[in-house]
Amino acid sequence: MQNPFGALDALPRVRLGIAPTPLERMRNLENASGGDTPGLYVKRDDCTGLAFGGNKVRQLEFYLGEAAALGCDTVLITGAVQSNFVRLAAAAAAVLGMKCHIQLEERVAREDPLYRNSGNVLLDRLLGATLHSYPEGEDEDGADRRLGEIAENLKNEGRTPYIVPLAPGHPPLGALGYIVAAREIMAQTADMDIRFDEIIVASGSGNTHAGLLFGLRALGARCRVTGACVRRGAELQTLRIKAHCRQIARLLDMENPVADKDIILDDEFLAPGYGTLNAGVANAIRLSAQKEGLILDPVYTGRSMAAVLERARKLEAEQNMLLIHTGGTPAVFAYGDDLL
Repeated sequence: MQNPFGALDALPRVRLGIAPTPLERMRNLENASGGDTPGLYVKRDDCTGLAFGGNKVRQLEFYLGEAAALGCDTVLITGAVQSNFVRLAAAAAAVLGMKCHIQLEERVAREDPLYRNSGNVLLDRLLGATLHSYPEGEDEDGADRRLGEIAENLKNEGRTPYIVPLAPGHPPLGALGYIVAAREIMAQTADMDIRFDEIIVASGSGNTHAGLLFGLRALGARCRVTGACVRRGAELQTLRIKAHCRQIARLLDMENPVADKDIILDDEFLAPGYGTLNAGVANAIRLSAQKEGLILDPVYTGRSMAAVLERARKLEAEQNMLLIHTGGTPAVFAYGDDLL
C-alpha cells in the first residue's frame, strides 16, 4: 500500500512507548453477553509502557519531538486533577532529561483526600513535576494563557519552556500519534485476517479520536469509528473532531479523507459529566475486570467499554467490534470509594 503520510514521517518525533501494542479477543465478555454476540476485541494501548502507559504516550512522541527539536528543557501542560496526560508528560520529561510543570484545573467538583492525593496526583509528585493549580475547569483558553505566564517566568530564570496546549486551534501534533496507531491496526488486522465493523474510542480532547479516524480513512478503511463522549455532548464534540481533522490535513499538506458522515459520537454514558461514575460505567469496569482481567478507569475507558457493551447488541454475530483501550489505570485508585 502506498504511504500517504510522507509529511508525518518527516516530523520530529521521540520514541517513548512500546509498539505495536497487543490486539486481543475478549471471549469471556462475548460469552457473558449471551446469545449471538459479535466478536469483541481490544487494542491494548494501556500497554504502551511508559509510567503505566496509555494513549497519551503516542501523542507525546510528537509534542516532545518538537520540544526536543527546538532545544527546550522544560515541558508545561494542563489537565484535570486526575489527568493521565499530565502524568505521562511528567514521565516523558523525566526520560528526556527535561523539567515538567503541571497545571491542574478544577474540572471535577471533588475534595476528598483520595481523589486529591492518590492515583495520578501521587505519580505526578513521584515523577518530580512541579504542580500548579487553575481554578476553572471549563476555561481552556484561560488555562493556556496562565501556562504562558508561567513559561515567561521560567524564561526569566534561564529555562527554555515548551507548552503542550489545552485549547483547540493549535497544530494537532498529538493526533499524529493515532495516525501511527491506525497504520498499526491495519497491519495487525491483515496479519490476523480479521475485519472490524466498528471501532470505539474515548473522545475527550479529540486528538486520539480524530487521529485514528483520519488515519483509517486515509488508509482506505471504511469501518465505523465511534467516539464515546467523556467530557462534552455529541453535538459539541462533533464540531471539535471536524476541526481537528481539518487541522491534521493542513499540518500534513494533504486532502482531508474524513467526511462529515464519518464523525460519529455516542454520549449515552456521559451523564452526569466528566470524571463522575454512572451505573453503566461502573458495571463496565467491574465486568471487564472480572471477565477479562482488564482494568478500566472511570473517566475514559469505562465509558468507552460501556458503549461497546451497549452497541454490541446492534451488530450481527458475524461482525467484529474493537475497543481502543486508552489506559488511565492509575485513576482507579483515586475512585476506590466509588467503585467499591
